[in-house]
Amino acid sequence: MARNREILVLVLDVGPSMHSVLPEVEKVCSMLVEKKLIYSKYDEVGIVLFGTKETKNELTEEVGGYQHVVVLQNMKVVDGDLVDVLKRLPRGTVSGDFLDAIIVGMDMLIKKFGETEKGKKRLCLITDALFPIKEPYEGTKEDQVSAIAQQMTKHGMRMDSVVVRRRFSRDADEKMMDENDVLLNIFSEKTNAKMVYVESPTSLLGAIRTRSISPVTIYRGDLEISSVVKMKVWVYKKTSEEKFPTLKRYSDKAPSTDKFATHEVKVDYEYKSVEDTSKVVPPEHRIKGYRYGPQVIPISAAEWDAVKFKPEKSVKLLGFTNASNIMRHYYMKDVNVFIAEPGNKRAIVAVSALARAMKEMDKVAIVRCVWRQGQGSVVVGVLTPNISEKNGIADSLYFNVLPFAEDVREFQFPSFNNFPALMQPSEEQQEAVDEFVKMLDLAPSGREEILQPDFTPNPVLERFYRHLELKSKDPAAAVPPLDTTLQKITKPDPDLLSQNKSAIGTFHRRFELKENPKLKKPRRLYLREKPSGSSDKEDNEEISAQIVVSAANTSVVKVEKIGDSTPLQDFEAMMSRRDNPEWINKAINGMKNKIFDLVENSCDGDNYPKALEYLLALRKGCIIEQEPTQFNDFLRHLCKFCLEKNLHSFCELLAFERLNLISKKEAADSEVADDEARSFLVKMEPKFEPKMEPKLEQI
Repeated sequence: MARNREILVLVLDVGPSMHSVLPEVEKVCSMLVEKKLIYSKYDEVGIVLFGTKETKNELTEEVGGYQHVVVLQNMKVVDGDLVDVLKRLPRGTVSGDFLDAIIVGMDMLIKKFGETEKGKKRLCLITDALFPIKEPYEGTKEDQVSAIAQQMTKHGMRMDSVVVRRRFSRDADEKMMDENDVLLNIFSEKTNAKMVYVESPTSLLGAIRTRSISPVTIYRGDLEISSVVKMKVWVYKKTSEEKFPTLKRYSDKAPSTDKFATHEVKVDYEYKSVEDTSKVVPPEHRIKGYRYGPQVIPISAAEWDAVKFKPEKSVKLLGFTNASNIMRHYYMKDVNVFIAEPGNKRAIVAVSALARAMKEMDKVAIVRCVWRQGQGSVVVGVLTPNISEKNGIADSLYFNVLPFAEDVREFQFPSFNNFPALMQPSEEQQEAVDEFVKMLDLAPSGREEILQPDFTPNPVLERFYRHLELKSKDPAAAVPPLDTTLQKITKPDPDLLSQNKSAIGTFHRRFELKENPKLKKPRRLYLREKPSGSSDKEDNEEISAQIVVSAANTSVVKVEKIGDSTPLQDFEAMMSRRDNPEWINKAINGMKNKIFDLVENSCDGDNYPKALEYLLALRKGCIIEQEPTQFNDFLRHLCKFCLEKNLHSFCELLAFERLNLISKKEAADSEVADDEARSFLVKMEPKFEPKMEPKLEQI
């Protein structure tokens, strides 16, 4: 018998008021069994229905009563037949008594297991609780529920209650709903029971815990506040990504008559010499190597073990900081929860006092954690207070891993504030966006929040389990389409969109989409010596064809350096690359070299116009990519070089064109004030007439 197996009784309401949600009940219950077949194949499941016209249970035969309650499936180890049973639940015709059904389910567990298997027996009730239960022969309904809860505790049973309350449920008898809610809450208060309310089919799919995961501590020990102040804590995982089940290699080569065949596939690896491929290299002759420049540095296992950092197992407080200093995007990996050592009253009081003090002062704690002895890494994280709102549940602390400097990815983007007013949203546009955001609010007042993480299943995993169940019966089964209920997780609610067509229309009108045509390259780059007999039309067609070909090539080929033929286009292409942040620096340095060469090798200023054009492109690129310092330092160096080499005319050209340093107003990272930028080059009349290239129309 499996140590962590679970014994579950599904208590399902199939009365008329539940007919609209029974398809979702069938999906979630069948999914529960499908997951048990993968992860917990020794679990046992039974099914009790109430609200049926028929009555079929042992208590009715033994003591009478318990009408309209049917034991659809006695306790049995999960199998594929159980999945089929849950996919075809009968529809009832009467309103059932959920308390009678709970008692029948308890009777099934007690008769088979008695007081054994404590903590492993669970009932799962799914109902809308709209109709009254029968009056007891003695006492009140509350007394009856309390007596049943006492028996649950005695036999080590737990119960999960899922109450389906849709919008039209408000038309039902509110007094009766409130009374049933009070009765179900008694189970939550007096037993190890959980009760949740759901409104939508999507929430119902995630409300039932379809896979039981035993809590395992990742750390048990002291939370060291100082050398003399320590608290005994246990650390558990609070959230952890659910992944696909591990797929294993399976062999069908074993004889069909061998009942003890494991069908396992074992993989062995052999390492052979490059010089002699027939020679196998034994493990003692192999060693790992790490690249270091052109070299490969061999490091033995003993050396690697000596290099490893081997801290002592501990959790130590480093200090406190304001909660606002820890940004949400700093959080990494899974979330853990620190609780006081169970049964240790002093630790419970100490952890609670620490959490409440942090909450009151709006502080968080920074801690250094080594979860296991011999762990090769140290984790630094933040503790956030979690104050309990329920009696009997102690306060705790949530733990999130914080990044080191090597873990942070710095991507600098230009601020929207640096754009001109023409590119800023107008008041009408901002108002349209505000209405659009309000329209798609997932937590509207008076209604259940949509897509709550606790009640939203992973559609990818759900689809995988469905397909696995189909493949178990038909190996050639195709992948099924995504279930309609799961589609609501991946797509906007169509009802919500239809109700807010006006807001969507306003948003569309305020932000009119216009085609942004590609700018053609300057014609002068494509002008060739015109052959005799050729027409302007032919020239234009040839130029257009060259532009198209050039545009196609630039979209496919990634530019890695600034060439001589199209330096401006190469510069823009490199500045727009996002596969590596180093491309921006390479582009800026490449353009600097181009400009410097043009100025230095100019004869009577013939290269000045081109150098000015490149310099303007460099300035614009540095503003967009928030690299003002690189441009400002280069411009200062260039002007100093011109003065030293008696190239005053280029500085005069820059002053005439009013090309100044990048100021703080243009780029937030600039250290140059507006006045300093304007006064860098004193405007003066040029002493020469710059040699400009002829305009296109003059050719």
